[in-house]
Amino acid sequence: MMSQINNTENDVLNVLDVMDGNENGALQYLTFELEDEHYGVEILRVQEIKGWDNVTPIPNTPSHVCGVLNLRGVIVPIIDLRLLFGMTFNEYTKTTVVIVLKVQGITPRIVGVVVDAVSDAQSISADAISVAPDLGNVVSTHFIDGITNIDDRMVMLLDVDKLLSIEQVG
Repeated sequence: MMSQINNTENDVLNVLDVMDGNENGALQYLTFELEDEHYGVEILRVQEIKGWDNVTPIPNTPSHVCGVLNLRGVIVPIIDLRLLFGMTFNEYTKTTVVIVLKVQGITPRIVGVVVDAVSDAQSISADAISVAPDLGNVVSTHFIDGITNIDDRMVMLLDVDKLLSIEQVG
């Protein structure tokens, strides 16, 4: 009887781990590219991935704010991560990708980010993630959760809430 209880308890814990995206201590990330750099965001924060669609520009906004998009009745601000990160502008084409993310904060909201390409969904163990280096006052890295290597390429794991906070993007 006791072994049945332990087995049931383990089954419940395994199901909870999978629901968390945290099976065997692994976290699920969606990886993407900007220029030749690789980034990742927690997959549970991704609402959807869509191709580029024309947006409605908003006057007097920073250059990294492309405008807004009506996504099934929800007005979604679209942020160009290349411009937010100080990279060169890249023309939007049919192959440009928008990742729609769920951002938590004082008011939870939906924000779309423009990226060059989506790479893959990756399962990354917590012990494979290194702390982002502190570069002092020269460069802000507060929105980088950590850094990992996937297939011999360095991937910066982003904290969606810090990256897309009202203060950061606006």
